[in-house]
Amino acid sequence: MRIRLLGPVELRREDGARVEVSGPKRRAVLALLSLELGRCVPLERLFELLWGDDPPAQARAALQGHVAALRKALDGSSFVLLTRTPGYELTGTPADVDALRFDALAAEAATLDDDAAASVLLERALGLWSGAALADLPDTELRGVLTDRLDDARSAVMRGWAERQLRLGNGTVAIPALEQCVRADGLQEPMIALLVRCLHQAGRVADALAVFHHARARLDEDLGVTPGPLLQDALASVLADDRTPAAPPPPRPAPSRAPAATVNACALPRSPAGFVGRNEESRWLDRECGPDRAGSGLAVVVGPAGAGKSATVIRWAHGAASGFRDGHLFADLRGFDPAGPADPAETLAAFLRALGVTEYAIPEDPAARAVLFRERTLDRRLLLVLDNVRSAGDVTTLLPDGPGCATVITSRNRLEDLLVTDAAASLHLDALPSADAHGLLERLLTPERVGAEPDAATQLIRLCDRLPLALRIAAARLVARPTWTLSDLVEELTDERTRLLSLDTQGAMSVRGALAMTYRHLSQPAARLLALLTVHPGAEVDLSSAAALLETDLPRARHALGSLAAYHLLAESTPGRYARHDLVRLYGEELLSEQGHDAYRHALARLLDHHLASTREAARRVQPLSAPFDPLEFEPRSVVRMPDVRSALTWFRTEEPVIRGLVGLAAERGEHERAWRLAQSANSLYYGAGRLTDRLTCLRSGLRAARLSGTKEALATMEASTASALCGSGRAEEALDLAAEAVARTGPGDGDLHVYALAVQALATGLAGDLASADLLSSRALDLIRTGGYRQYADSTLSNAAALKGMAGDAGAALLHAREARSLLSEHPAATFQLSAMVNEAQALQVLGRTEEAGRVWQEALELCRTAGSLQMHALTEHQYAEFNLEAGRTDDAIQHLRAAVELYSLRGESELADELGRQASTLEAHPSG
Repeated sequence: MRIRLLGPVELRREDGARVEVSGPKRRAVLALLSLELGRCVPLERLFELLWGDDPPAQARAALQGHVAALRKALDGSSFVLLTRTPGYELTGTPADVDALRFDALAAEAATLDDDAAASVLLERALGLWSGAALADLPDTELRGVLTDRLDDARSAVMRGWAERQLRLGNGTVAIPALEQCVRADGLQEPMIALLVRCLHQAGRVADALAVFHHARARLDEDLGVTPGPLLQDALASVLADDRTPAAPPPPRPAPSRAPAATVNACALPRSPAGFVGRNEESRWLDRECGPDRAGSGLAVVVGPAGAGKSATVIRWAHGAASGFRDGHLFADLRGFDPAGPADPAETLAAFLRALGVTEYAIPEDPAARAVLFRERTLDRRLLLVLDNVRSAGDVTTLLPDGPGCATVITSRNRLEDLLVTDAAASLHLDALPSADAHGLLERLLTPERVGAEPDAATQLIRLCDRLPLALRIAAARLVARPTWTLSDLVEELTDERTRLLSLDTQGAMSVRGALAMTYRHLSQPAARLLALLTVHPGAEVDLSSAAALLETDLPRARHALGSLAAYHLLAESTPGRYARHDLVRLYGEELLSEQGHDAYRHALARLLDHHLASTREAARRVQPLSAPFDPLEFEPRSVVRMPDVRSALTWFRTEEPVIRGLVGLAAERGEHERAWRLAQSANSLYYGAGRLTDRLTCLRSGLRAARLSGTKEALATMEASTASALCGSGRAEEALDLAAEAVARTGPGDGDLHVYALAVQALATGLAGDLASADLLSSRALDLIRTGGYRQYADSTLSNAAALKGMAGDAGAALLHAREARSLLSEHPAATFQLSAMVNEAQALQVLGRTEEAGRVWQEALELCRTAGSLQMHALTEHQYAEFNLEAGRTDDAIQHLRAAVELYSLRGESELADELGRQASTLEAHPSG
């Protein structure tokens, strides 16, 4: 695995695949630990990088969460993230961190006298950079210090490489890189001096002089200084050359032509009124297409309808236009207009007229027009804005040839062909940041009106998905109705059935209209999927769910999702997962409602059966003794492959909000059988993932569905499972009645289901304090397992029986039950109840005084917990193993495992327990003998 810091911070496998490290703060922790590889980084320094001088009250807990997540991401690699007083340390191979590899190559090159060999090393070092260092980290003072240090090192290596090329007589090779550096910072005299010398060596004497005189003017204007010795010496070497002209040649007269873009048909629209934000995007456009650009001069600004693409580009173009001496050209290509797109040939004719070509001289043939346009732009400095483009083919003839020209294109489509064929830079424009959205409302409504209702303003921004078009329409409605408050409009928009209707000016501007114009360009599968996604309750949809909704295979589902993403109706948040705005979802609901009730019902049934199949597949890994499942009405064509416990729990953590939402939705929509079965299939996964609160919410929805279903199997299963979840949440008293109902509803003839009910009642009774009654109930369940051969819940029943015996002080019996549970799961070492039984076994051995055996079992359990990724069992095992070490007098080991338990409990959201264990660890550190 490799860590990349010289550009966006990334973690990559050996095959180049990216490992997700979500969130800028988590990436910042990885970056700082990597830069300090092999050294302990104090907590205060990490806090400074993440929050500057003002860390939040929960900074330590938040940092622990980031560290725990990074440990998972680094699992299986050569990197190990250790807890070290007073902070954390990352160990690993320096060559696997690009910034450290860069330093090593530079240091090796510095030892060489051979310029050719050193140049090779320096080129390899420079090739490690993929953009601005640490590009996506929080903007704190320490981040600035780190990036400055890396940038200085890059500049030093660049200078060293260019100097060696110059000595080798290869100064021409270094010119492009030096020109880029000088464009980025025109005040770096050492870099400018090298550029002058390289240009001189390449025989470009006039260019060398021009660079010097431009730098001299910049130094005088910006700093009030004259060129220093390096620049003066570079100039002297140029002036000593016989090829140097005595005086600069007179300027070449400009060719006779009309000023560009002065014709109204090609003039920029007026700058948008009330524009707020998009400052970073404007700076990006400056870099790619501005007068002093570093980019190629071709940029594509893409995003969903209503995101403000045109307004952003037009506003920027007004500011940049003065830097293009020959003017600007603008065309709205109407790519998504119901009347059809503009004809590129007609646009070319308008451009040619603006460039001074007389009407009779404009060719009839579109290809000839394109050739003439390229000729007329070859020596000009023009800014082109091509707005509202539908496809790359609509603009290929409109791109100028001149190196002094820049072109910015806006589209709802991603226009990936232009990125491939013309190396266009791409900027994705989405919703406004919350602060900018608030500023836009203030600009449109006055700060006083917005400030009078801050909560309503926040709700209004959320209901408009932070999209500029929706916010402007909402503000227009309020301006037209001065007696309305923001709360009045919020109340109207809260009704999802009429929200799109409310975001309509009854004129040309409408959110629904903008979405409809995009919708009509979709392929049939993509258009169908946009409607079907309405039944999906999650914030994100994955590939296999889309395939289930479309009743198709993964390649076709991928193509449909890709089409929706290309038109920005969805956004690919991570590979294979797609998110959408609420307004797009509401538009999809309108589309599906037009197809009738049966369309919704069948789509929901397909999605439920898909998730039933997937959760069953995952549950088999966590609880392998589960009985075979009944066949489904809609067997999915593909289910996510989950070869082990870790992959099953990883999948479940991602999909859990969807599963919980589907159980509730199915219960509401009358799919009672599917609802309770999905809740039950997910039950063991919730425990393994450590999502105890969500588990209870999901099971309560399943219990409601079971009561509406009315079958004995449904009721008893959901009563027992909900009671078990209550026990896991420390609410055993509440669990007693439900567990008793499940037992009363079943009998020995119900086999596994009765065993399950008895085992849960035994656990609830024991946790409530009645250990004698709990033992009787547990014994009845164990007798049924042994005499009836019921195996489905044998592992959990035996593990819980071991725990109850341990609570009663019968360590010998606890040990026997725990080992019997383990023998049932000998082929499944990472199963949840294998881990639970190991904890019970270690505790029993500890009580029996068999300390050495207990230690071996504890260590084996910990290793399996790490392998399995079972957050619940890992947290519990770290906690209990810490107590074991403390009892054995190994204070340092106890502290280490307490800290690990704190991180895991924090990830599970158990902040009170995490804080308590954190205080215990701190006390031990302060008073190790106490």
